[in-house]
Amino acid sequence: MSISRRDFFRRTTAATAGALTLTTMPGCVHPGTSLSVPEPISSLDPPTGKAEPISDDERHSRVEKARRLMIENDLDAIFLDAGSSLFYFTGVRWHASERMLAAVLPARGEIGWVCPAFEEQRLREFPGVGDDVRTWQEHESPYRRVAQFLSHQGIAGGRIGVEERARFFLYDGMRQLVPAAEFASADPVTAGCRMIKSAAELALMQHANDITITAYRAVLQSLREGMTRNEFNGLCATAFRALGVEGGAFGQFGEGSALPHGSSKPRALREGDVVLMDGGCSVEGYRSDISRTTVFGRPSQRQRDVWDLERKAQDAALAAAQPGAACEDVDAAARKVIVEGGFGPDYEYFTHRVGHGIGLDGHEWTYLVRGNKTPLAPGMCFSNEPGIYIQGEFGVRLEDCMTITEDGARLFTRQSPAIDEPFAS
Repeated sequence: MSISRRDFFRRTTAATAGALTLTTMPGCVHPGTSLSVPEPISSLDPPTGKAEPISDDERHSRVEKARRLMIENDLDAIFLDAGSSLFYFTGVRWHASERMLAAVLPARGEIGWVCPAFEEQRLREFPGVGDDVRTWQEHESPYRRVAQFLSHQGIAGGRIGVEERARFFLYDGMRQLVPAAEFASADPVTAGCRMIKSAAELALMQHANDITITAYRAVLQSLREGMTRNEFNGLCATAFRALGVEGGAFGQFGEGSALPHGSSKPRALREGDVVLMDGGCSVEGYRSDISRTTVFGRPSQRQRDVWDLERKAQDAALAAAQPGAACEDVDAAARKVIVEGGFGPDYEYFTHRVGHGIGLDGHEWTYLVRGNKTPLAPGMCFSNEPGIYIQGEFGVRLEDCMTITEDGARLFTRQSPAIDEPFAS
């Protein structure tokens, strides 16, 4: 049933159940709106209680799995730069800067750390860092400390895996100071561990998705004619903060929604505009990523038809995401629906892959894309986000994240039922 702009989104924001401890996520946040905070957002409250962080026992099991994978892949150690993989294995959350703060995890033996001398006390505040912390003063080379650790372990001439997000200057410095070592990709180890989520990881991702849906409901209830994208984005940031997280979402209106990541051209919201929003938050570092597409006011028949085709493509991807299927098969299933629906060939209207891995990073291994023959396995998590983008008119993307189970894919969220009903009741 069609509803008016004024009545649209008069829905109660559902309270998110569960106990949560919330952490921050950098994202597409544009605070600074001059609008007063609308009631649907000002009435939000953080969920009460505490989420269960990843336990020490689980981190220990991750390290042991990493060591098994190192041996299987002929690696003597892996180098972890400050970032998500370092946090995954050690629990140390550290901002990456021009100063090396890194860990070297050997296949045999205890983990070693290379740390700026003035940061040692702060590093040691993290539990489980261990005894081998090699510090360097500002005039000294951290790469010599890496070389000393590898020599101490007897693997200075070994094969060292470097995780994919390590900065090039760190690799280059090590290469020069440890010339006997062979450096290789650590992906078989880091991705090999991180692609399969545990029950604890899935629970944290569920919390993040629940909060994101609550924030989105409140924001879409707050739309007004003449609103700018910056105002919209600012309201998104405000809603997430009200729920106890630093998260965000970006919005695109009208023809701007035909660009998957939006347009920089100024555009105020008008009656009949498609509204596409995309973003998320994190809980204990674990991410959500959700897109919703609706219309401000009464949808046209063309908008309805394109939206309905998009939903069928999302359903097709969900059905194809079976354990043992190749990642590329999921992309192919959604693309077939869109092309046969008149929006082809190939990437002409559906311009990107159907999904990406998600966990501690918003985009991580592995990807639902043509050419990726990696078989799906229980515990893998992905976005499911086909899109139809009609240049000069509008675009539609529906994105919900899913995990692979023994019985097929399970969504973290309930899909949008209709273009004018972006959230399931």
